[in-house]
Amino acid sequence: MAETYTLYKLIVLYMLERVDFPLTTSQISDFILDKGYTSYFKLQEILSELTESDLLKVETTHNRTLYHLTENGEETIHFFSNKISPAIRQEIDDFLKEKRYDLKEEVSVKSDYYLNTNHEFEVRCQIVENGYSLIDLKLTVPTEKEAETIAAKWSLKSQEIYTSLLTDLL
Repeated sequence: MAETYTLYKLIVLYMLERVDFPLTTSQISDFILDKGYTSYFKLQEILSELTESDLLKVETTHNRTLYHLTENGEETIHFFSNKISPAIRQEIDDFLKEKRYDLKEEVSVKSDYYLNTNHEFEVRCQIVENGYSLIDLKLTVPTEKEAETIAAKWSLKSQEIYTSLLTDLL
């Protein structure tokens, strides 16, 4: 059982090692749950333990959690990737290759909100590519409901808004 549990941890580390961007909880679980490796609750436990062990770094917003591989995580997967069978590594590689564009696009669009010192809500909307902001927009709104709506809609409208801004400004 402990060996299987370790394998699940190595699968998560291997997935993150194979991409140059963070993955969300849902992206990791899409692979692991679709393949039937473990349950959702066990996966949450694994992600928590990897974070506590400083193998993963977590970036949390109101609507999602992003996981980054730490330097310790990179070293760990470098030494232990051979503990993952070639068949499983191939499944992971195929999944990442097939969905790479969608996975990267999903994590490149970020939004979050918080209460500022004027008791209004600031919404931060970003499009990030290769670690650099293409757009970093802050809006101030009076209510949390409005902030929540803007943050949620940003992922659906970000490309359209970015294109419109460039068109109007250039």
